[in-house]
Amino acid sequence: MLRELAAMVRGGTVSSTALVTESIARIAASNAQLGAVVLMDEEKALRTAAQIDSRRQRGEQLGALAGLPLLVKDIEDVAGLRTTHGSLTRREAAPADQSGHVPARLMAADAVVIGKTNTPEYSFEAYTSNRLFGDTRNPWSPEWSPGGSSGGSAAALAAGFAPLATATDGGGSIRIPAALCGLVGLKPTVGVVPRSPIPAWIDLSTDGPMGTSVDDVELLLDLISGPVPGDPNAVPRCALRAPETFGPPRLLAAPRTYDWGPLPADVQACFDTALERLEICLGQEAERVSPSSLFTSGNPDTDWFILCGVEQAHQLGRDFIESNADILDPVFLGHMRFGLEQTTERYIAARRARFVYTAELDALLGHDAILVTPTLGITGLTPDGVAESLTKPGTLPDALNTVIQNITGNPAISLPAGRHQNGVPFGLQLTGPRFSDRWLLEIARRWEQAHPWALSAPGYMPYTPEGLGLT
Repeated sequence: MLRELAAMVRGGTVSSTALVTESIARIAASNAQLGAVVLMDEEKALRTAAQIDSRRQRGEQLGALAGLPLLVKDIEDVAGLRTTHGSLTRREAAPADQSGHVPARLMAADAVVIGKTNTPEYSFEAYTSNRLFGDTRNPWSPEWSPGGSSGGSAAALAAGFAPLATATDGGGSIRIPAALCGLVGLKPTVGVVPRSPIPAWIDLSTDGPMGTSVDDVELLLDLISGPVPGDPNAVPRCALRAPETFGPPRLLAAPRTYDWGPLPADVQACFDTALERLEICLGQEAERVSPSSLFTSGNPDTDWFILCGVEQAHQLGRDFIESNADILDPVFLGHMRFGLEQTTERYIAARRARFVYTAELDALLGHDAILVTPTLGITGLTPDGVAESLTKPGTLPDALNTVIQNITGNPAISLPAGRHQNGVPFGLQLTGPRFSDRWLLEIARRWEQAHPWALSAPGYMPYTPEGLGLT
């Protein structure tokens, strides 16, 4: 979709100004119901779009995202805009001096920033709600959350507000909202997309692409990958292996990545159906794997909370946390106090455990296997973060199948694969060997061809040539 729209701008079928104006109008019409976009920069966006249109008229070559509207997750800097991290502690933040590397690379490809999207406070939860901007709702079913932490971006894409929105993933923050909003979301192999500035969760977090189609995600991966100075994990673009170097996938299927007990019946039913369809699509029968056999050395899900809690608390600082305790979200404050309580010995043990978990996943996958799981072990969360069977906000470890990939660095992709009884989409997750990102995308493309999905939530027009009336 992105390639086609950009080609239309380059060819003069539609102007960047018209596309940006359309995004602004769609956000104005529906954002009050969804709470996906928290800041708009209309004047600058229209000015930038006009400049792109003038360049085209002069015959200048435009970039791969020629004139397409872009929304940026509000933990990433855009020069001239404030970055709040969804926190009252940053409600008076000064505008950023320069743009983060991913927004900068997308703008270098001639995308036009039109605003910022909502995120949970400091992106620490699997739902998108904060005290500064409130709840974000799922366009597919507004009584439910779009997930988090890239929930504002996911809701905006699913509602057709814009064709582009950035996302980050430290424990599922791309894949969770992609699953719950009927999108494709890829957490790349660590190092494929460089980190700058240093993320709060030092070894776990990465930017990555999220979109309505596999081709959009692949294009975005191409644009944002490649090293930058200062990231010791950054790898050259050539590190990604071509799909044909893998051959037919060996499928391994598990309901969970750690043994938290049986899945809820609705999730299990969706998974069973999607797995059967994947087996037919790929012509491969999946080997069923018990969650208890995946990681026998420890519990990666609980170790992930230790790593994230300690590193986020260290970045903010004890004095900052305690002096702002009255305005921090209570759930986030709880995580930060948990992080402050951890001993050096416990934190280092969790860091060392990463190597053991990585060895276990390496042994499981080898060079040719895909681990197939539900992206999530729940059917959804309410906009303020209450999961089924619970009475208060907060994400429990048994809700997620998305943290081990951040611990080990493996790539994982979430694909639309049905809907739960509550109307919320179901996501199927594929986890591959490190640097198999393009292989995962090729498998995802075959799934997309066999089982195409809606490009927007019901009641919303997709941000595609068809949805814009350009065909």
